[in-house]
Amino acid sequence: MFLDYFALGVLFFMVLTLFYGVIAIHDIPHLLAKARNHPHQDAIHVAGWVSLFTLHAIWPFLFIWATIYREDRGWGIQPSGKLQAEVEANAEVAVLQARVLELEQQLKQEPREAV
Repeated sequence: MFLDYFALGVLFFMVLTLFYGVIAIHDIPHLLAKARNHPHQDAIHVAGWVSLFTLHAIWPFLFIWATIYREDRGWGIQPSGKLQAEVEANAEVAVLQARVLELEQQLKQEPREAV
């Protein structure tokens, strides 16, 4: 008799743990989006609740959506495929290289004075 009640208690415990575990797992993308200051964190949270009704079929996409954005670089996708800071650095290097070539040409054209 005691084992019947014990088994029933274990069954209820497992069902409740599974139920709350699934609810806790659905919220992981929202927590990531919140930590990254994602501009769509409310939409990710709502979509997480919707994923409960789709048996978490869309959950991997929510996880990707939440992790693809970073506050320091945004979406990280530029038309050239490079980050904005990298593009600016490359442009600055090109300007400096052109300036060095110009100065070298000026040096070659100036006559040297005898010391």
